[in-house]
Amino acid sequence: MATKENTKDNRNQGNTMQILIIAGLCGCFFLFGAWRRGGSGKGDRIAAEITEHTDCTIIPDLNYETHRDTAASSTTIPADDSETAIKKFEPCEDRYSDFTPCHDQTRAMTFPRENMNYRERHCYPPEEKLHCLIPAPKGYATPFPWPKSRDYVPYANAPYKSLTIEKAVQNWIQYEGNVFRFPGGGTQFPEGADAYIDKLVSVIPISNGMVRTALDTGCGVASLGAYLFKKNVITMSIAPRDSHEAQVQFALERGVPAIIGVIGTIKLPFPAGSYDMAHCSRCLIPWGGNDGMYMMEVDRVLRPGGYWVLSGPPINWKNNHQAWQRPAEELEEEQRKIEEMAKLLCWEKKHEMGEIAIWRKRLNSDECRRQSSQPTICESSPDVWYKTMEKCVTPSPKGSDSWKPFPERLNAVPARISSGSLDGVSVEMYNEDKRIWKKHVQAYKQINKIIDSGRYRNIMDMNAGLGSFAAALESPKLWVMNVVPTIAEKDTLGVIFERGLIGIYHDWCEAFSTYPRTYDLIHANGVFSLYKDKCSAEEILLEMDRILRPEGAVIFRDNVNVLIQVRKLVKGMRWNAQMVDHEDGPHVSEKVLFAVKQYWVVGDN
Repeated sequence: MATKENTKDNRNQGNTMQILIIAGLCGCFFLFGAWRRGGSGKGDRIAAEITEHTDCTIIPDLNYETHRDTAASSTTIPADDSETAIKKFEPCEDRYSDFTPCHDQTRAMTFPRENMNYRERHCYPPEEKLHCLIPAPKGYATPFPWPKSRDYVPYANAPYKSLTIEKAVQNWIQYEGNVFRFPGGGTQFPEGADAYIDKLVSVIPISNGMVRTALDTGCGVASLGAYLFKKNVITMSIAPRDSHEAQVQFALERGVPAIIGVIGTIKLPFPAGSYDMAHCSRCLIPWGGNDGMYMMEVDRVLRPGGYWVLSGPPINWKNNHQAWQRPAEELEEEQRKIEEMAKLLCWEKKHEMGEIAIWRKRLNSDECRRQSSQPTICESSPDVWYKTMEKCVTPSPKGSDSWKPFPERLNAVPARISSGSLDGVSVEMYNEDKRIWKKHVQAYKQINKIIDSGRYRNIMDMNAGLGSFAAALESPKLWVMNVVPTIAEKDTLGVIFERGLIGIYHDWCEAFSTYPRTYDLIHANGVFSLYKDKCSAEEILLEMDRILRPEGAVIFRDNVNVLIQVRKLVKGMRWNAQMVDHEDGPHVSEKVLFAVKQYWVVGDN
């Protein structure tokens, strides 16, 4: 059970000799040994003693694989600026502990309700942004390791019981002592997610690696995505920040990929032809409305040959309209419109049994639509960030009908590259990118020896490129949210999805669509150089601090002069940080900065 001990009591325990020995090895452990509050809540006393009794900032670097002489070290990595020059950031007020700047409830209510516009991203203008540190709630505990985290979440991390009452009969979530338990149920799968997935497997090739990426709209607490991991399927779960408090927060606390979002008026932040499967289980999206616009958006992000699963109303309305307390005529008309639009989109209905219906997007859907001349074909544009959803069909990207099973597709040459449709990226460049990132990740592991130990479950790559950082880390113990900045020189997100990874477009001058404290490890490669003329490093770092867990880790890779400024800023944010040379030696201007966010909660000074 995730109980908390008195931190000071813990830190004062242990014998002096042990502390001295550990202090001598501080450089190896101070960043990444700080697993002080595990899911059991007992804490790692050794790590606590290091934090209490050792000043690790005196260590010149953390690169213990390459020992440099003092002269080289002092010239390639300048010392920290004086403490007096460091800006110290104060904690925000306690009421901001779950602040989501682009999905704030108070601000949302000022926007139109039509088509769920008010539930979409509405960020605060620059002059109204908070410039303080979001505090963790009292008693905050490091989540349980996967797969235990799938079933248990410490109550202190998301202390909201409304779902345990609203969804009590649907087996979503239960409150037990000082933890929430997730039995794996859902509105449409009261027998459990495993039994529901088995029904899907009987129709969809989920078990053989052909379905690797899935999109779950209106995901609730993301039990479908949590249990699809057993099938080696990685699911992007989406739910709005609405009256069902903390759905996405619970999903991420469980270790399941999720973002705050809704199908409303703007396009989803994914490229065309991304997902192998899309799913809606009573997600309350009016699929038959708006002239089929929402189904067209699903079609846009679905690969040729991909599957769409709809369970719940209006499927099988004849037998369920009384239980759903809706007029039979209304449900019949809704299903008629869905069936009609599916035909226009050239989807083939593969299955309908009980309350589950499954369609498959044809491999040759573009040709099928040209023959029918319906619906209207969109003008092809890869830019979807804040772009209004359209009542037209997006042509499939070249090569997106070429499927490989996972894990073969992880390192195979993506069709977008082999076909030449991604300008400026050749097969040779792709293979070199894979080689380089394998080397980088190996070097990271020499310093952070617990990267792939299970300590870090939710990982973010802020500037993902071709996704090779995530590919080099691939493990059932973790997943990576691959972010392609909207200002990136090349739109590589389609390649990332082709590799069987997930990701999203985002502008780092704005807040990410997630709750605070939802990532264990953040990788920032060239982010500050990319945004140097767009917004301040301080703004980006404050957002990183918001989404990073206490005692979470960050790896910055950038030019040395950029990282000197970053290092100064994070020292005022209650982070510990150390810079090391590039793995190719001290004469390379690119350096790596490792950092760890200190543990502190509401009320700590």
